Amino acid sequence: MKKIVFILILGIACPKLIAQNVEDALRFAKTNQTGTARFSAMAGAFGALGGDFSSINSNPAGSAVFINGQSAITVSNANLRNKSNYFNTQTTENYASFDVNQAGAVWIFEDYNNKNNWKKIAVALNYENQNNFNDATLVAGRNQNNSVSNYFTSFANQNGGIQLSSLKNGFYDDLNFEDQQAFLGYQGYIINPVADVPNNTSYVANTQAGGVFDQQNSQLQTGYNGKLTFNIATQYKDFLYVGMNLNSHFADFRNTSSFFENNAGSINSGIKSIRFDNEIYTYGSGFSFQLGTIIKLDKGFRIGLSFESPTWLRLNDEVTQNLVTSGFGFGSPANPNLSSAQPDSNVIKVYKSYSLQTPSKFNASFAYVIAKKGILSFDYGLKDYSSTKIGLQNDSRNLNVNQQLSNSLRAASEFRVGAEYKVKQLSLRGGYRFEESPFKDKVTIGDMTTYSAGLGYNFGDTKIDLSYSFSRRNQQLSFFSQGFTDFANINARNNTIALTLLFEM
Repeated sequence: MKKIVFILILGIACPKLIAQNVEDALRFAKTNQTGTARFSAMAGAFGALGGDFSSINSNPAGSAVFINGQSAITVSNANLRNKSNYFNTQTTENYASFDVNQAGAVWIFEDYNNKNNWKKIAVALNYENQNNFNDATLVAGRNQNNSVSNYFTSFANQNGGIQLSSLKNGFYDDLNFEDQQAFLGYQGYIINPVADVPNNTSYVANTQAGGVFDQQNSQLQTGYNGKLTFNIATQYKDFLYVGMNLNSHFADFRNTSSFFENNAGSINSGIKSIRFDNEIYTYGSGFSFQLGTIIKLDKGFRIGLSFESPTWLRLNDEVTQNLVTSGFGFGSPANPNLSSAQPDSNVIKVYKSYSLQTPSKFNASFAYVIAKKGILSFDYGLKDYSSTKIGLQNDSRNLNVNQQLSNSLRAASEFRVGAEYKVKQLSLRGGYRFEESPFKDKVTIGDMTTYSAGLGYNFGDTKIDLSYSFSRRNQQLSFFSQGFTDFANINARNNTIALTLLFEM
């Protein structure tokens, strides 16, 4: 069998990953409902309540609500189920992961001087997994219109094309990402130069027009977006709490995908099958801050206001690509037999890191405490995703990249409702969360709905909380950034169980 094997290893911040893929920038701008089990059970509606470690991430004033020093750790188990529909072929992929969602401690320093209106100062250190990237999808179907060869052709023909034949001996280590993709397709016999075009700078796909292609894409994502928070807050008299967070962010994301295409028709020349594997590893760090206040209007009613600054991240991308093709007549159209060849290529290329600025967030909260027996709470958050910005150092593409983000994304609202009722040492909880799509088309990533419930038991110096949440969201999964832009419809379901152990200090 004719095989072309090409391995391209890059340590880059490449245009496919950031400049032409809004989803990659959006990945670090979104947050999931993680944190303590109590927080999750009540859908995160804690902005006006405080007294919970994860509430500190919603409103920094929440740490001053703690009566005494405490420490807590939270673990969770998430089970994801993705159902895909690709040209009326349905497939299902399941994935389970275990994570440490939260770990933190708070110290309370009270002022017992009755003449001082500032009652106490709270200092907290808390780690929280803002976003769990663990996910898996499997897509399969028969495409009667397009081949993945269009991906390589689009790169070869953009910007006037490039004479790929002059790079046949491997002198291409200084190429940009676009031309490397074109060269990859050329060396794999996926694209051929148009014979009557001078300098061979125009290319066509080596797949049969009108072909029928069986296609399959498997994708595995792992990683997290973590936040370590230093918090300080204070209480004024018995009605006002104010606080501030200084946040250090840690990003670690790996996406491994394998796309396979087989020409299901009867052919005697050109490409028979293509396997194109990509592994993307993104890592980096960043900073943000938060300000917040909680006001007790009377014994029961409370309001909370908070602001979260943009997160300023510095990210790095590493990409590994592997291409395997098989077909007829490679190197000589007159040769009808299957043949084999392996190009000599082993390129490592390092590009500069890039910056990512995620949008700020405003949050307003309302809560009513019923005689220390029950709680009803509501949170409203607003985040303008269109303000997300990417910065490539000394790169003229910045304007186009950020214009694409602005054109595709929008301001999105989030609603959270939570309730709790205590029966002696036992607490019963429930919640509902609705998050609007960050996309203007509301289809690329749809709205998300989450239902949650939980319970807790107070042993005195120790508390244990358990929660269950179910979320659902529809989205479209595109395999490549350009040329071949067919997508699958994904119906995503997530079932998460969280357990928190809390100790008084």
